[in-house]
Amino acid sequence: MEFFSTKNLTLYILFSLPVFAAAQTGTSTNGSSSNAISTAVPFLNITPDSRSGAMGDAGVALSPDVNANYWNPAKLAFMENNNDVSLSYSPWLRHLVPDVSLAYLSYAHKINDRNTFGASLRYFNLGSIQLIDQNQIDQGTYKPSEFSLDASFARKFGNNLSLGLTMRYIYSNFSNGAFISGTGQQNKAGSAIAAGVSLFYSTPYGDDKTFSFGTNISNIGNKISYSDNGAKYFLPTNLKIGVANTWAIDSTNKFTLAFDVNKLLVPTPPIRDADGNIISGHNDNVSVPAGFFQSFGDAPGGFSEELKEYTLSPGVEYLYNNRFAIRAGYFYENPNKGNRHYATFGVGLKYDIFNFDFSYLAASQQNSPLANTLRFTLSASFGGTNNVTKQ
Repeated sequence: MEFFSTKNLTLYILFSLPVFAAAQTGTSTNGSSSNAISTAVPFLNITPDSRSGAMGDAGVALSPDVNANYWNPAKLAFMENNNDVSLSYSPWLRHLVPDVSLAYLSYAHKINDRNTFGASLRYFNLGSIQLIDQNQIDQGTYKPSEFSLDASFARKFGNNLSLGLTMRYIYSNFSNGAFISGTGQQNKAGSAIAAGVSLFYSTPYGDDKTFSFGTNISNIGNKISYSDNGAKYFLPTNLKIGVANTWAIDSTNKFTLAFDVNKLLVPTPPIRDADGNIISGHNDNVSVPAGFFQSFGDAPGGFSEELKEYTLSPGVEYLYNNRFAIRAGYFYENPNKGNRHYATFGVGLKYDIFNFDFSYLAASQQNSPLANTLRFTLSASFGGTNNVTKQ
């Protein structure tokens, strides 16, 4: 029988049970601090691609690209090419651990002028954990990981509106069936099925201007557990709402401003006394549907605290000749609800059918685990645009 040593238990909890990460290390796997609302598998809400990663994590209403599979699957219906594929990679939390990374593969196929299919794979590599038994004898290393597999369908209604539906399978594996000393429980991989619904609206106006609006509710699914009789944890059900406006200054210069608002749709933990009685807030041990609706008004501090649970993402993009892009943005999360706030920068380059995008995260708080985060994205378009009808 294998056990985790006390030395390695903190690292194990950080990655295997993210809902406990804040209490043990002060940082969850998405970079939030201990006072953030905790959920399982927070890697699902980590920005995967470099374009939006350079714009303060804004992307729900940006002009469509293949990474809409993550940001807003409804945008896929407005794709210009018949087939797009993209691969993104980011080393993650390198200030804490040296070998954690996020990889994201995204694909979109335009069935016809109105219907588009999308698929994506997100893989979160959590590095290596050393295992020892109760006699402190080395049992080798174990490499925990998580992944999600998505399939999306988007349909255009008229020339300006589209809707999307996504199904997601989530697999989170952090143990090799070992027992945690003192608990008597055998850990196992957790899995869940989730769905998402999305909307995208885009309309030209004036002289060479385009306004877009988007919303996406993702990760609506069953709770996840890491043992047969253990606690069950909410998925990071998330609401994204965003707007974007693009100005075509002339035939070669475009300028886009984007702004996203995000909120977790899971219950806020109440304030309890020493005996566990609720003295402020609402009971968070509820069903998934109840937690979804409760999340809009259950903060112990009332409406003022509820507003602190929204994150803000303004971003800007300059595009020259549809070939070269410069981007910047800012991400803000309230200090009392996770304390992530950072500036982002990036560039993009298109050559023939290929696009290369790069982003850099410059965290504004000292010693942030997210500081100096890099993202790389390579994408390609192929198969022509035969199925596309111009508006």
